[in-house]
Amino acid sequence: MLNQLATVFNGDTWWGLAAWIGVFYLLAWLIHRFARRIAGRIIHVGRFTPRGRQQRPERQATLQGVISSAISVAAFILATLITIGHFVEADTLVWMVGLFTAAFGLGARPLVSDFTAGASILFEDTYAVGEKVEILNVEGVIEAVNLRTTRLRAPSGELYVVPNGDVRLVRNFSRGRYSTADIKLKIKAADLDRALPILEEMGKEAVALLPNLLEPWKVISESGQIGQHTELTLKARARFGKAVEMRPRLLSMVQKRMTEAGIELAGS
Repeated sequence: MLNQLATVFNGDTWWGLAAWIGVFYLLAWLIHRFARRIAGRIIHVGRFTPRGRQQRPERQATLQGVISSAISVAAFILATLITIGHFVEADTLVWMVGLFTAAFGLGARPLVSDFTAGASILFEDTYAVGEKVEILNVEGVIEAVNLRTTRLRAPSGELYVVPNGDVRLVRNFSRGRYSTADIKLKIKAADLDRALPILEEMGKEAVALLPNLLEPWKVISESGQIGQHTELTLKARARFGKAVEMRPRLLSMVQKRMTEAGIELAGS
């Protein structure tokens, strides 16, 4: 039995050569199949940032996708080079690789651009899996990132596969420093001199009462017009993602204080 196997894998015969080539590509395929697990192990070993902080789960998922695709590509390229090496000399192989690289770079520039941009997204941490972004005027949640493409799920359910080379401008909704919780109100022009000091004082009180409010709001008039009624805007900054739940509380506070002061709020 061992003699038969030795005969089959004898590199001096066509059968032996074909068997070795099959083994090379089988190994490459197995590496491809287990690439995500290998990438997961690599990320697990280096899951802490240089400052000792653990990486975000989204960042880890993004790294896993990009690293696994790089491992798969490298495995098949290596298997191909080893296969070609059985037919040509080493010097010729180096020359062929250089020529192929130049031709590939010219003929497949979009593909090269996709891989280069994918590596840039990886190292710059432009976005991560699970984050809400806008790419190419398409808004959605990142589902997967690899070296060549980014998969974006739109709110309506469609899946957009965006080549990384086309990613030029990214609007990342998940990494804002604050959210705006502006509210508008109309008051009678005659009550303006009484309302402004009350609103400014309320802005200072609201920071203590509402932990998600970052700073006292600013009272401005966006239109700059005055008539029987004046429209004011309270420019408020809330902690990122907290504006929607804070706005009703701000409205309630303003309504209560204006009522106590005898200042009537006009409708739109």
